[in-house]
Amino acid sequence: MGRLDALRQFNLLSWLREERRSRRLSLFIVFVALLLDNMLLTVVVPIIPSYLYSLDESTEMGLKNNTLTQQAPAGAFNSIVSLYDNTVRTAGPNITVRSTDPPPTPELPQNSSECPQSNRMLLHENVKVGLLFASKATVQLLINPFIGPLTNRVGYQLPLFAGFCIMFISTIMFAFSSSYVLLFLARSLQGVGSSCSSVAGMGMLASAYTDDEERGHAIGIALGGLAMGVLIGPPFGSVMYEFVGKTAPFLILAFLALFDGALQFFVLQPSKVAPESQKGTSLFTLMKDPYILIAAGAICFGNMAIAMLEPTLPIWMMETMCARKWQLGVAFLPASISYLIGTYIFGTLAVKMGRWLCALIGITVVGISVICVPFAKSIYGLIVPNFGIGFAIGMVDSSMMPIMGYLVDLRHVSVYGSVYAIADVAFCMGFALGPSIGGAISESIGFPWLMTIIGIVDILYAPLCIFLRNPPGQEEKIAILMDTNCSMKTRSYSTQGTHHQGENMDPEYEDYD
Repeated sequence: MGRLDALRQFNLLSWLREERRSRRLSLFIVFVALLLDNMLLTVVVPIIPSYLYSLDESTEMGLKNNTLTQQAPAGAFNSIVSLYDNTVRTAGPNITVRSTDPPPTPELPQNSSECPQSNRMLLHENVKVGLLFASKATVQLLINPFIGPLTNRVGYQLPLFAGFCIMFISTIMFAFSSSYVLLFLARSLQGVGSSCSSVAGMGMLASAYTDDEERGHAIGIALGGLAMGVLIGPPFGSVMYEFVGKTAPFLILAFLALFDGALQFFVLQPSKVAPESQKGTSLFTLMKDPYILIAAGAICFGNMAIAMLEPTLPIWMMETMCARKWQLGVAFLPASISYLIGTYIFGTLAVKMGRWLCALIGITVVGISVICVPFAKSIYGLIVPNFGIGFAIGMVDSSMMPIMGYLVDLRHVSVYGSVYAIADVAFCMGFALGPSIGGAISESIGFPWLMTIIGIVDILYAPLCIFLRNPPGQEEKIAILMDTNCSMKTRSYSTQGTHHQGENMDPEYEDYD
């Protein structure tokens, strides 16, 4: 009875207000925001190539029919078929001929995802789909440099909530858009919302979790939301598109986005402006830091591989495997599952084995796995290379995202909006250059050569991660962090291992765990 009474007296809004300053609740909000953002990012992967191919095929068939109608001789329509009583009536004299043949049926477009008939049209789709997929990352790339400094001035809550609002509008546009132009605008608008959500979310976590190992674990959990979005998006989109239609998956995502927006509104109170207590290092100063650039490059080239696969693999499968619609999304399932596993495992393990080593191995495995993709002869042959790609990218992201915050702590002012704007810029460069360049390369020299090129680039970049093994820090910052009287519990900033430098936690966060 006691539990029943407690359940009756439980007030959700009161609990949310009491838990407002909880780090765990903030982590959950960021987790859900990244989950929805990346579900919307990847749910279109199996839908857009097939949908655009259907639109183009229908348009081309309509043009052919119009051309045939205009070129037909005058006497070609002397007889008229009546669908009412299956008779043939001749124009001119009032003569009716009874026909035993069934009436002709209009020619319908071929199923665009099962053995498409036009290879030329498929090659053209590579460029169109690549540009549409790249538009989101390109817009996000342009917006990020403004969002980072903005979070330093107004705090993280307001940009995070603004990202939700923009994401909701983009999702509704995807649901009801029926032309390439509107889909392109919806994808571009999503880039603005993603920039707000990812930069503000990661900065908020880095600010709340001051301990280096805890920060790595928290960011690993948040990246798990990203991984789950990538995991659920393609199969969810392909199955819903195959059996329900294009609109349904986007309406479901819009409903889930409303839940996250309500949670943000009650917990984070986005109407309040909460600027940082100290002025952070400028964005341009951080961009000149070679160690931050190496870490950002690892994020960029690691994710560029999967970014190139997203627009080109479904079209290659349609061309070589006669893949059905649901198979276009399910093909990415091994990569999504392994990414989720990789981010969860290496969120903590990367600190012990060395984040630089984790990233080096990860980028190398990405390169080898990508080269193996074109050797697949069926959807089952894609399981192993796609699993390797996802797992390795999980290694890279879960080690490089925390190291961006730790490099700021060690070498600059501990304000994180700008550095995670750089991290998101690197992520977006991979997803902007990957689809746009990948679609054009795939059209000109073929999908196998495209995979070989990006694989070799990843393998050649991997050794640069060695420079992150023991980056130097500013002497005055090292002295502060090593001070045993420092009220903040920190850990030594070595990627090889950790040990406590202070015993007392800031009382503001003592009850948050």
